[in-house]
Amino acid sequence: MPEIPGLVKGLGVTFRTMLKGNQTTQYPHEREEPPARARGVIALKEENCTVCMLRARECPDWCIYIEGHKEKRPPRREGGRERTISILDRFDIDYALCMYCGICVEVCPFDALFWSPEYEYSEARIGDLLHDKQKLGEWMETVPEPPPLEVGAQAKKK
Repeated sequence: MPEIPGLVKGLGVTFRTMLKGNQTTQYPHEREEPPARARGVIALKEENCTVCMLRARECPDWCIYIEGHKEKRPPRREGGRERTISILDRFDIDYALCMYCGICVEVCPFDALFWSPEYEYSEARIGDLLHDKQKLGEWMETVPEPPPLEVGAQAKKK
């Protein structure tokens, strides 16, 4: 006999839930905006990259592949020495391996990597999840502007 009040109570919860409106977002037709600082895809700002290899070394999944070479450039001032600069040849991220930990974005000393809020980048073939520097550069267009500085904060010196 003690089971009947519990059954009635459970059916009451069921009927109240049935009378409420639909809580599900119909995803392909209605797209929700991701929250601020959501982790979608990693975007590359190629001109900031110095081929330091720090991101590839720190990645726990070893899903970042970086290759570059050095070139001699003329001195900046008259009478100065020739300078050597690093040129980025290859920067690939294999999203089939990436666990989106964000270590690469955090350790980049020259702000070359950013989080983009884009999360719709599935592929039919797993091999297409290897994004090269051109594709990573395209994601840079979707990176939002950083929030304004707090009162009393100083901007980074360039």
